[in-house]
Order: sequence, then C-alpha cells, then structure tokens
Amino acid sequence: MESNKSVWVKISFVVSFLLLIVKFYSFYITKSTAILTDALESIVNVVAASFATYSIYLSSRPKDDNHPYGHGKIEFFSAGVEGTLIMLAGLFIIYQAVYNFFFPNELEHLLEGIVLVAFSGLVNGVLGVVLKKKGKELNSLTLEANGKHLLADTMSSFLLILGVIVILLTGLDFLDSVIAILFSFYIIYSGYGLVRRSVGGLMDEADPVAVDATVKAINDNRKQNWIDIHNLRVQQYGGDRHIDLHLTLPYYLDLGQVHDEVEELESVLEADWPGVMEVFVHADPCIPDMCCHYCQITECPVRKHQMDTKIEWTASNMSKNQKHYHELI
Repeated sequence: MESNKSVWVKISFVVSFLLLIVKFYSFYITKSTAILTDALESIVNVVAASFATYSIYLSSRPKDDNHPYGHGKIEFFSAGVEGTLIMLAGLFIIYQAVYNFFFPNELEHLLEGIVLVAFSGLVNGVLGVVLKKKGKELNSLTLEANGKHLLADTMSSFLLILGVIVILLTGLDFLDSVIAILFSFYIIYSGYGLVRRSVGGLMDEADPVAVDATVKAINDNRKQNWIDIHNLRVQQYGGDRHIDLHLTLPYYLDLGQVHDEVEELESVLEADWPGVMEVFVHADPCIPDMCCHYCQITECPVRKHQMDTKIEWTASNMSKNQKHYHELI
C-alpha cells in the first residue's frame, strides 16, 4: 500500500514541476499579476509534493521503541505544511497585486497566456481527481490533501481565465490586480482549511467519520454477549487506526471465554479496515441489577430482571466513559 502512495506522490511532484515551468512562462510573456498567482501556487504544489514524498516514506515505517504508535501522524504535519505554504503564497500575491495596482505592468500576449493556463488547469484537474480518489482508497491524508489542493488550483485557474478574458475584451488592465487580490483570498482560505485539519489531527481531535465507521462495524456484527460498549475512542494516523473501548460481558464467563469474545470483537474491527488496525479492549463484568434491563441474552442463567429496554448503540453513547445503564436512571 505504501509503495502505491509513493508512486502517486512522485507522479504529483513531476507533473507539478512541469506545470510550474509552463505557468511561469505564461507569466513571463503576459506580465499579468493574476497569472502570477497561478504560477506561485504551482511553487507550493512542487514544495508540497516534495514534502509529501518524505511524509509517505516516513509514515510507512513500522512502529518502534521511540514511536510506539507508528509514524502516521507525519501525514497531518505534511498537510499542515502545505496549508501554511498556500497561505503564505496568498499573502505574497496580495502584496504583488497592490504594488502592481500603483505601478502597473503593460499586459501582453494574454491570449497565449490563457491557453497555457487552461492546459495547466486541465492537467491539474485530472491529477487532482485521481489523487483524491487514491487518497481515500489508500487512507492517506497526504494524497487526499494534495488532490484537493490541485482541484482547488484547477478551479482557480479556470476562474482566472475568465477574469483575464474580461481584461482582454475590455482593455481595463487595473482589473488584473483586482482579480489577483480576489483569488488570493480564496487561496488563503483553502490553506487555512488544510492547517485546521492538520492541527485537529495532531491534537487527536475526534474524527466523526472514523468514529461513525467504527460504530457501524460493531452494530453490523453485534453479539448477544456484548452487553455494553462504552468509552470508545478512535484515532487515525494516515493509514493506521487505533481503537480503545470497554466491553461489558456476562460476569459468569471464565477467562478463556472472555478472551474469545474480545478476540471476536477485535476481528470484526480489523476486517472493516484495510490499513493497519490496533484495538485495545478492556473487559468489564455486567452488574445484574443494572444491566439486566437492557441485556439481550435470551437464555441468561443469572438474570434478575426482564429486559425492558433496547439501547441503540450510537457514537454519542458509546463514546461516554460509563455503562449504558446510566441512560436509564
């Protein structure tokens, strides 16, 4: 899996580097600040792809004594670096646009520049769609972030083309700086989104998608002996997922039976995830006076109360650090 990630991120680097040359040539022949915004974002693409290559390599390394949870978090850092670079590029574009507003360049060969930018945007769009798809398939935030960035770059390129066409038709050269500033705000916003997601991952912010997927896998394979699951925590680092939870089982099971139930739950979760999965299950004994009310075991030898409530397992109640009988109080 990691070799596939590496291949795609290298392809991204080569394509980004070639398009960087095309876009700067377009700026060279047109002297358009708006087109410069596209060229500067391509520098970000190249730097981001370079860092992503190292990120993919490092995240693929197995866990060791110094990194007991593996190296997957580097992908969050990679996305954060890319977002920061995008924001810096946006700020520089604003500076350049304001400068050119007061000291304008004479725009030239706009039609040729439009063709070159359109070609670059089309290539970026195709590559962006592929990288985003591969990022989801390979559980790589780095590839997915790179794909989203290229798609945003494509959208900005084609909107930029519309703006340059307006300049070409109207002859109002000052619009070049106005368009550049408008696009710089979009670029900064795009970079902020990546940085926000990166910080959330580095701070172990709850990932609703990962939690919901885990809850669904458990519900789809729910067993009678699994009376209660609570204190569920899900962390995802790149292609690695770590799950901690408490499992309430009948108190009369012997140690071997408890072990089998825990292993079955672990197998259910591991089968639902294509990447590396690490599950830690803490087994709790049931409390008959409390748990009998929602215990689904049909032939329980020690039942004290009839089952009168079926508690649906959701991300909300499974994440709480308490048995579900608290919901009945």
